Amino acid sequence: MAEKITRRGFIKTSLFAGASLGLGFHDISSLRASNRFDTIIRNGVIYNGELRAPVKGDIAIKGGRVAAIGDIGTGADRVIDAEGRVVSPGFIDIHTHTDANMMEAPLGDSKIYQGVTLDIGGNCGDSPFPSKRWESKESFFSDYSKQQRGINYGTLVGQGSVRSHFVGDNNVPASKEQLVAMVSYMESQMEQGAVGLSCGLEYVPGSYAPEGEIAELCKAVARHNGLFAIHMRNEDDRVELALAEAIRIARDSGVRLQISHLKAQNAANWHKGPMLLKMIDEARSSGVDIAFDRYPYIAFSTGMSTFIPLNERQGSRDEIIARLESPEISQKIGEYARSRFERLGGPQNIVITGCKREKNKRFIGMNVAEASKLTGTEAWEFVRQLLIDERVSVDIIGFAMTEENVSMFLSHPLGMPASDGSVYSPAGKLGESMPHPRSYGTMPRFFGKYVREQRLMNLETAVHKATALPASRLALKDRGLLIPGYRADIVVFDPDTIIDNATFADPHKFASGIEHVFVNGIWTIKNGKASGEMGGALI
Repeated sequence: MAEKITRRGFIKTSLFAGASLGLGFHDISSLRASNRFDTIIRNGVIYNGELRAPVKGDIAIKGGRVAAIGDIGTGADRVIDAEGRVVSPGFIDIHTHTDANMMEAPLGDSKIYQGVTLDIGGNCGDSPFPSKRWESKESFFSDYSKQQRGINYGTLVGQGSVRSHFVGDNNVPASKEQLVAMVSYMESQMEQGAVGLSCGLEYVPGSYAPEGEIAELCKAVARHNGLFAIHMRNEDDRVELALAEAIRIARDSGVRLQISHLKAQNAANWHKGPMLLKMIDEARSSGVDIAFDRYPYIAFSTGMSTFIPLNERQGSRDEIIARLESPEISQKIGEYARSRFERLGGPQNIVITGCKREKNKRFIGMNVAEASKLTGTEAWEFVRQLLIDERVSVDIIGFAMTEENVSMFLSHPLGMPASDGSVYSPAGKLGESMPHPRSYGTMPRFFGKYVREQRLMNLETAVHKATALPASRLALKDRGLLIPGYRADIVVFDPDTIIDNATFADPHKFASGIEHVFVNGIWTIKNGKASGEMGGALI
């Protein structure tokens, strides 16, 4: 039950974090007399992101920041009645692959419509830089800033991208000179404002880096209080060993550690969930600054190339295709792929979601068992031919997890919801794809299915997990909470109706229950529709 905020409580929460608004320690009467607010959100049930009970009251916005909280009254360019609705900080998606997609959909459609006001990209070891197009975060952000965007965006530096640039795409050790160059590059990117380093150790070429090499990069991140987000080296049969490696890297380097999309994949490993949480708790107790994120779905999304062993994935696309076309090598690859099919529960659990060639688009939405039957080929032979035809670039979804573990991970105090998805739009080029529904539904699904329906936690805990907790992991100084002086990233939603509508069969569906979204004070979603205004910033 929300409580009416008292005058004393209002004054306590209305102290400004800085002088940027030109306002000091005034009570509400002086605010009324001397200031005209841009917006007042009235009569909301305010969950400010902290782990405390909500209050009933108003929020005023001025100059892109929260200006006051309390019984504010009038005196604004616009007044919004949020009676009975939750008013919370904008949701922060700490693990995304948004990156260049927002250049195709600058509103950030699939994210802004679910209340996300900040995406963190560059995850799983893959960032847009360093590359032939962008040599650094600075050059990437220079291009990014040429257009308005609907949501805020920040990025990690991808360790795989760095290794590809300085060492190459083959399974070779880095020379001393190359390691020095990579560490120096990381220092420069942290100085340019990157939020940390990411790894994707199930992917090439990042997977070719030994533990010590990664630790050296993490030392540079730690010197800047950045975050190390790791897609671990294994998430199924050897997941406990992979988690132990991640913890050792953090302990040896002093970096703050974020385990990306924590999972115990495949039925043979579902029982490992509690053990993984115990390892995380013990690491935290021993002094490692560790937390994790998790998407609220039982299916992963990745590339079909993961059915090729790591060593056979090295080098150029042409070299990989030559191995797939070699009778001797492809037979060995097939043995590995079939074992993966079996561990996943069979080819019927692998759904094709992305092909580029027109003739192969008929397979999108089919599972591998259906597609191989349609083509009259054995499952591995179908996969092999498709990988060759699509030059190794095929997207898939795999159903390999259990609801019990998803609920357990999301409920843990160190766990937070994150999509592992990207920005999409039903319109235009991005609308032709078939993404995982998590790109459209992660936050509403978390609040609707796991909080309201399953009652895994109270609402203040859920809001904290989607706002202040990821903000603290990112060391953000003025986002993730609703307190005066902080950026006015705000979402107004109906706790009784918020839910995802995107499905695996029909993923381009916006969520329900998100009524208003403000990004840096700009009213971007108005009564559930885009207002035409965009206020996203680069973090």
